[in-house]
Amino acid sequence: MCYLLTCGVYQTRGLGDQKLSQLCHAGVMGQLEKIWSDAVAEVHQIVVGPMDNNVYILRCRRTGDAMLVDAANEHEALLEICQQLGVTQVVETHGHWDHIQAVPAVRDAGISVAVTSADAGMLPSYDLILDDDETLSVGDLRIKTLATPGHTPGSICFTVEGTNLLFTGDTLFPGGPGNTSFEGGDFPTIIESIDRRIFARFDPDTLVLPGHGTSTTVGNESPHLEEWVDRGW
Repeated sequence: MCYLLTCGVYQTRGLGDQKLSQLCHAGVMGQLEKIWSDAVAEVHQIVVGPMDNNVYILRCRRTGDAMLVDAANEHEALLEICQQLGVTQVVETHGHWDHIQAVPAVRDAGISVAVTSADAGMLPSYDLILDDDETLSVGDLRIKTLATPGHTPGSICFTVEGTNLLFTGDTLFPGGPGNTSFEGGDFPTIIESIDRRIFARFDPDTLVLPGHGTSTTVGNESPHLEEWVDRGW
């Protein structure tokens, strides 16, 4: 629902020696941008809605098939993008209201929507249930699911095989975990998810693409885990 906040200010930290060329800065509101690409895949981003949600489109370059991550808001713009970029499916990182406002419209357009069983009740409607350690296909691309509860009981991340991409929703941001003060959130659980399921499994150069704001890397965030535990948010 809401990302990392302290007294209403979004928290970021300097990137130090990280390669700035690897990072994607927060997009311009309402403007579609290609933010990452390699020989087989590309990622587009648009920022929508009153919470400045990042919506990502992961596209297979050979087939043109694409997946949209979080049908957050501004359904007319998202439907146009879906048609333009060949989106055939939508996945939801979690069920908070600001990430799901366009779900009915994309389903009405014939695009399937997938969410975890733990968060499915937050959506007005859906088509498929996502499980942990599942493999999804988008053209030639293989996307692995990674359950990361804590922000919500059913929060889930997505990684793309053969790339350094990790879509984290509201689980991990520059400067710490997502907000756990809402119903269903739990701080020890999100810390365990970040520590054991992200930091312990992914290389330092893994690109973290969050649900709001600017991207970061695992290497930039992992040294600060104990700081987050000590501060309690």
